Amino acid sequence: RPGAWFGFGFCGFGQELGSGRGHQVHSPSPLRAGVDVCRVSASWSYTAFVTRGGRVELSGSASGAAGGCRDAWASEGLLLVLRAGPGPEALLQAWAPDSALRGEPLWAHNVVPEAVEEDDPGGEAQIGRLPLLPCARAYVSPRPPFYRPLAPELRARQLELGAEHALLLDAAGQVFSWGGGRHGQLGHGTLEAELEPRLLEALQGLTMAEVAAGGWHSVCVSETGDIYIWGWNESGQLALPTRNLAEDGETVAREATGLNEDGSQVKRTGRVEDGAPAPFIAVQPFPALLDLPLGSDAVKVSCGSRHTAVVTRTGELYTWGWGKYGQLGHEDTTSLDWPRRVEYFVDKQLQVKAVTCGPWNTYVYAVEKGKS
Repeated sequence: RPGAWFGFGFCGFGQELGSGRGHQVHSPSPLRAGVDVCRVSASWSYTAFVTRGGRVELSGSASGAAGGCRDAWASEGLLLVLRAGPGPEALLQAWAPDSALRGEPLWAHNVVPEAVEEDDPGGEAQIGRLPLLPCARAYVSPRPPFYRPLAPELRARQLELGAEHALLLDAAGQVFSWGGGRHGQLGHGTLEAELEPRLLEALQGLTMAEVAAGGWHSVCVSETGDIYIWGWNESGQLALPTRNLAEDGETVAREATGLNEDGSQVKRTGRVEDGAPAPFIAVQPFPALLDLPLGSDAVKVSCGSRHTAVVTRTGELYTWGWGKYGQLGHEDTTSLDWPRRVEYFVDKQLQVKAVTCGPWNTYVYAVEKGKS
């Protein structure tokens, strides 16, 4: 069904976010260019929109447009554009964001999609989204070396990059992580870095359908709709109690720092009112199972720098974490350490189908609910 894109949060560089007035939008606002857009990739200061007709358009600190595109991926140092080549081939181009897509790219690379395997029930190769390349044997990093091969046995289906870490979902639904781990974002129970992709043992036996990397936190959604989340909780982005968002004026009687059974750092603060200790989670180095209100099942997830957005099977949107620029869509700038439904889409009788977060903003695709 035809739908529309909506945006909310930070737009201090004039990037398209609906009304675009001022530096922030606190409630979902329809994008002017939203009718024909099929993919959105948002960096901090600019956003790349890919239309169904294969056109990429930039909005914000970077501007410009180009045709013949299959996909685009925006980062502050690099704009990746995947252009259609002859036959199944594709041409990967890396541009400086301020180039307006004019002149010559910084570099280009021919990409041949992975061959279709005979036992592939779908009859077609799994083609991931950038920064994973269509060959599924390499990905692109915004920092040198830009082109990074992946071991063929990983059989990558999806790859997401955080500020310092990477998450990979393979064809069997297993999750691998590597890179920096100082905020627990790798999920291996330590704060150590990993140089190579390492299987997330805590999730073995569970089939994952989607992964998302925030700045320093990680989320995945299982095939059955469960959410697993880990990493840094500084702004409540894990939907676990965080000290920073504790009620102002709360009387603290005692404080002790220790480790939970699962290795997570916990700060217990006793409240004078009832004497019951309230656990505050600063870092969660193991995946934690997160329940949405009403027992809702999740199907899509995306992370900003310090916020998280999830789409449910029934087409509702829940957001939590850092909200300073309105990126949670609750008509305010409050940060939350619990999942809250974005009422705008419920009130407008809209069913959310997709969500993609920039570091400080959120883009949502929604369709009108079918008349019963």
